[in-house]
Amino acid sequence: MRSWSVVIPAKRLAVAKTRLRPLTDALGAAHDELVLALLTDTVAAAAACPAVTELLVVTDDPSAADVVRELGARIVPDVPDRGLNPALEYGARSASEDAVAALSSDLPALRPDELTAALGAAAGSARAFVADAQGTGTTLLTAVDTELLPRFGPRSAEAHLVGGATALSGTWPGLLRDVDTESDLRAALALGAGPRTTALADRLHVAR
Repeated sequence: MRSWSVVIPAKRLAVAKTRLRPLTDALGAAHDELVLALLTDTVAAAAACPAVTELLVVTDDPSAADVVRELGARIVPDVPDRGLNPALEYGARSASEDAVAALSSDLPALRPDELTAALGAAAGSARAFVADAQGTGTTLLTAVDTELLPRFGPRSAEAHLVGGATALSGTWPGLLRDVDTESDLRAALALGAGPRTTALADRLHVAR
């Protein structure tokens, strides 16, 4: 099994996941708490993946750093401070393995075996990616012995494909289900989200 460094970007909690604000505002909930729950469950799943020997979280948020450090992640300060892709590039340059993966921070239903399978599928390609459930975004981008070249953002799946990355497919529903909206959150909960997200959703009475 190839060993991987996995890089997860984490914005400052207050400015992340703005499309979830209608939900958190309606519930009178702390938006930061939900964003942190999504990140925590994602990092926990990645940390439990046997193919992952190094886990780096690129963040300048102290609360996020404290939580993921306890899960075994190494904190990389967002020195570029110019958005998602520069943060990922900087994190990838800090990795110790020749195989590097960028993983979305909002995958609360991710299972360690799903990530293991996806990384195994990616190992034979110089660069590869997994599209999200809608088929337009990207949840995982990998690079082996080459630069990561992240193009996250609108229509990132197409951008990664045009950029020469191989599109991967497999049975990994939790890896596809990133959470940008209330409906995404409900879909992740229906799959079986991690304990932090599930507990918060139960406390806020978010229906599956």
